[in-house]
Amino acid sequence: MDEKQIFEHIEELVNEEHALMQRATTEEGGLTEGEQARMHQLEVGLDQCWDLLRQRRARKHAGLDPDEARARDADTVERYLQ
Repeated sequence: MDEKQIFEHIEELVNEEHALMQRATTEEGGLTEGEQARMHQLEVGLDQCWDLLRQRRARKHAGLDPDEARARDADTVERYLQ
């Protein structure tokens, strides 16, 4: 996946996240359990996409092939210290 495709995927995830956020604020009772689970999946997916972009840019900066960067599993990405 190249950077353009990653950004397109990020945009899709963000749009879905915003739709769920909008629904949470306009619906009585907020999100269902399924929607809350989906929101979490979206957050993790976004973290994975941003991590992949950082990897690609780091590899390119180091003179390595950015296409060799791979998406990391959710556990790895979610355990990063900020």
